[in-house]
Amino acid sequence: MTNHDQAETKMNRRRYLASAAAVGAVGLAGCNGTTDDSDGDSQSNIGQIGSGREGRGLPGGTPISEMPDLSGELTVYSGRNEFLVGPLVGYIDDQYPDLDLTVRYADSTDHVNAILNEGEGSPADVFYSVNAGSLGALAGEGRTQAIPSDVGGLVREEFRTDQWIGTSGRARTVPYDSSEYDDDDVPSDVMDFPEAFDGDLAWAPSYGSCQAFVTAMRILEGDETTREWLEAVVESGATAYDDEFRVCEEIANGTVDAGFTNHYYIQRVLDGSPEATIDTAFTEGDAGAVFNVAGAAIVDTASDVDLAGNFIRHLLSAEAQDYFARSTFEYPLIPDVEPIGGLPTIDELDVPDIDLTELSDLEATVDLMREAGVDI
Repeated sequence: MTNHDQAETKMNRRRYLASAAAVGAVGLAGCNGTTDDSDGDSQSNIGQIGSGREGRGLPGGTPISEMPDLSGELTVYSGRNEFLVGPLVGYIDDQYPDLDLTVRYADSTDHVNAILNEGEGSPADVFYSVNAGSLGALAGEGRTQAIPSDVGGLVREEFRTDQWIGTSGRARTVPYDSSEYDDDDVPSDVMDFPEAFDGDLAWAPSYGSCQAFVTAMRILEGDETTREWLEAVVESGATAYDDEFRVCEEIANGTVDAGFTNHYYIQRVLDGSPEATIDTAFTEGDAGAVFNVAGAAIVDTASDVDLAGNFIRHLLSAEAQDYFARSTFEYPLIPDVEPIGGLPTIDELDVPDIDLTELSDLEATVDLMREAGVDI
């Protein structure tokens, strides 16, 4: 295939991606997914990547045009949902006619298991994960190799190791009904719930993000204190939903008063309904304030380490980081791109000191939740 044919094929696929994303946004409006990366009424902005947006100028950071070209064969195992990141990955692919990119979408944990089972014959070059725990699990098995230092240096130390690097972030928050409560009515210590809050609570205990939050509580507070907190939440009659986007929808609908979710679900509700009576509260220095990251690692079977590293570099480009901010409502991890929605910056958050890779210990967390009477 000639370069012209490749470029035309990519352009046709790019049009398809834009069309499919638009259709998907309509089809998924108000629907609920089952994983941290699959739900929400998120509008696709594929046509606006790198072009700015109303009320927001061109992104800061290093643009793709100033990054090394991507050329050759590359296979990415993505634990991030295609609906959310497919438009961005497709946009990057479209810039390079000589890039032969294959992306396999599945759950992050499934990808880790697949790479381990495939052994030295794994076709994976890059593992793109929804959370740091899965990255740490793969690295812990010796199946990753060092991130190039010039790529690692793009992100602050707490969001990377020498074996993986964060590409976007999410903060734990307490969404609440702003028509009934003020920010001062929401406890600043997550351990004070539910006793110190007089409203009806909601959560999604079977959801990965919630289980990672409880894992963080186990690390910070110990199993016994965590069990007591779980028992108190159950005894309070907290309503359980399948996912955290639904929790935020029900708060906005006035069904419940507050809950425990990642920050971007609140932003997704407000994006679809700007007048919704839901606001964001942050706890301080505890499990309710954990900041986790999605990120990427170079698999030890990568045939072209430079290409793999430069692909990850593109996930930290100005265009990609701005896309994460305004399309998936995550926190950008490069300092030149600000979060949207009036959110505090990362430096303004009171985040607990915790090793994010420890959040992969979900089996013990699920056991503890069940012992405390949580229906999972």
